[in-house]
Amino acid sequence: MSQELPILKKGAYYTIRDGQDDLIMEDRTKRGLTVRERSLDEKIPVLADKGMIHDMDGIGHKVSIRWYFPKKEYDLAKVLVHAESMEKRYAELRELTCPDDSE
Repeated sequence: MSQELPILKKGAYYTIRDGQDDLIMEDRTKRGLTVRERSLDEKIPVLADKGMIHDMDGIGHKVSIRWYFPKKEYDLAKVLVHAESMEKRYAELRELTCPDDSE
């Protein structure tokens, strides 16, 4: 779907694409997850594509895959605030679960 849209910015864990009416931020860790619905995100007040992941107990959790930031309200700098926050959170999680033993 968003493959053909131009990439404005790319991080280790996110991609921001230029849609017609929206700046679209995608969580790269959720690539390949099937979109089950599009609804308002609980944390960021924009529409988001959501999918389902299951934990080790088989319990399903709804997660946002991609967020649609209306260009009328958000510029790239405002979207980057959310993208960099997600980037930092994933980097911290990675460090906790996979510490670098080279020190």
